[in-house]
Amino acid sequence: MKRILVLSLFIAAISGCSTMKDARHTGSITESGTIEKLGVSTFQYGTHLLKADNKTYALKSGSINLDTYLDKKVTIKGKKVAGYPVDGGPELIDVTLVKF
Repeated sequence: MKRILVLSLFIAAISGCSTMKDARHTGSITESGTIEKLGVSTFQYGTHLLKADNKTYALKSGSINLDTYLDKKVTIKGKKVAGYPVDGGPELIDVTLVKF
């Protein structure tokens, strides 16, 4: 019985030490377009939109005030957020850098 308990604890310790990928973000992205304020929409995520040449992205950022770049042509860098798009909406990007 003690051997089973020790073996179980050993297996639990080994499996708990494995490296895991951050599940919130799936990949880096760089995209250019015009930033717009998110108005009424069928999807409920993001605070702004990036209107690129042929695609629209939902944006959010905890470190950058995206209102500063409203109606301006910019290039953004960020990470795609896992689990999006939903409700037929656009991909969600967590913006980490904005360039004019």
